[in-house]
Amino acid sequence: MIDLFAPYSLNGLTLNNRFVMAPMTRSRAPEDVATEQIALHYTQRGTAGLIVSEGTPISREGQGYLFNPGIFTPEQIKGWKLTTDSVHSVGGKMFAQLWHVGRVSHTSIQEGGKAPVSSTNKPAQGAIAFGYADDGEPGFVPTSVPRALATDEVGRVVEDFAQAAENAIAAGFDGVEIHGANGYLIEQFLNPRVNDRSDRYSAENLQDRLRFVFEVVDAVCARIGADRVGIRISPYGQLFDMPLYPQIDETYAALCAGMGERGIAYVHVMDQTHFFLASEGAQAQEQALRDLLTQCKAQLAGTALILAGDMTLERAQDLVDAGLIDLAGFGQPFIGNPDLVARLKNGWPLATPNRDTYYGGGAEGYVDYPPYESA
Repeated sequence: MIDLFAPYSLNGLTLNNRFVMAPMTRSRAPEDVATEQIALHYTQRGTAGLIVSEGTPISREGQGYLFNPGIFTPEQIKGWKLTTDSVHSVGGKMFAQLWHVGRVSHTSIQEGGKAPVSSTNKPAQGAIAFGYADDGEPGFVPTSVPRALATDEVGRVVEDFAQAAENAIAAGFDGVEIHGANGYLIEQFLNPRVNDRSDRYSAENLQDRLRFVFEVVDAVCARIGADRVGIRISPYGQLFDMPLYPQIDETYAALCAGMGERGIAYVHVMDQTHFFLASEGAQAQEQALRDLLTQCKAQLAGTALILAGDMTLERAQDLVDAGLIDLAGFGQPFIGNPDLVARLKNGWPLATPNRDTYYGGGAEGYVDYPPYESA
């Protein structure tokens, strides 16, 4: 049995254990800049082997939710530096998640009220952003109709990712995670039922379908080094109008093979199975996911594999012992349990977080959850 609580070398970066705090949007940055309270929140959870920040927009164009700290202005870099210094002071390691939402945005968030950009002109049916309503108040609003990026514009977005990665290193992050999951921009290029382009970024064949994500990864690796780069993906995910398609396994197996060839630090898989399927369907999808993990693991060589979503200590131990993953990602359990690693190690009960305080607000439900021994 592999000791999940023992140190782990992530492409040369020593983590204190194999537990990853997965990225979670909390909307606690009123000026879109990381604050002292955000620094405290992450530092309280600094015993995680690796912390991945909440999605941090790479540009104003890439933003789909108000009050999320970005990584594209000097003020934002300075704000995040306070967080990373604080996390490092308690021995933690932290990657920034680089985020471009694509069509999952709203004109009220975009500069000059412009349309969001995507791989397509098709809107994300049923999806919502967090922007300004007609009365000027912040709130959830239906996403706006996007504008498909012209072929010669795609390189500009690739450069935005690379510059954001450079900014993240300047802000003291140990590396970056490229957000290629959950229905956002990269997945809008990957999914052939969303991507209706006819240029070199079309979804008509595997090479073109993967071109955008590989260009982003290559640009980021060239800027900060492959050993500081991870990527998050969500095969079988259906968030924000991402239909399932027959080429899923082929697409993600080839994507993982490409990541292995590039020698990046990790691939982070988000399991959304239990979001959409009843128990019987979820069981079948779990097997499909394990099969894909097996295929991807064989392609990754020295690149680590992380799985997050509906994670428990027992599931993590099973998957690591089976050689299917290297690190286990936990999301919501870290909200109510800043000392989650200690609770798992000692068998202490887990606190239940208050869902009403997940998004927005102040200290309540953000930095006021006590560790177990003083609860």
